[in-house]
Amino acid sequence: MKDMKKETTEKQSKRREIEAVVVGTSMNKTVKVRVDTVESHAIYKKRIKRKKIYFAHAEEELSIGDKVVIKESRPFSKKIRWVVIKKI
Repeated sequence: MKDMKKETTEKQSKRREIEAVVVGTSMNKTVKVRVDTVESHAIYKKRIKRKKIYFAHAEEELSIGDKVVIKESRPFSKKIRWVVIKKI
């Protein structure tokens, strides 16, 4: 007897996808994006806002303030390791 497992045709990627906000567009085909996270302090339980800046490759024209989804990719250069997937 064969197992009744469902086969998925779409492969799931192991690469992370993160929502971010564009904060810089001065480079060619590259944008600077900021990722905001909120964490809870381990001892004091106070909520802490954290910000991290990433450089992402973008084929389309974006402006400052646009919300985008970025995904890990191959290295495009020394700092650029992310690519913009879509604009939200």
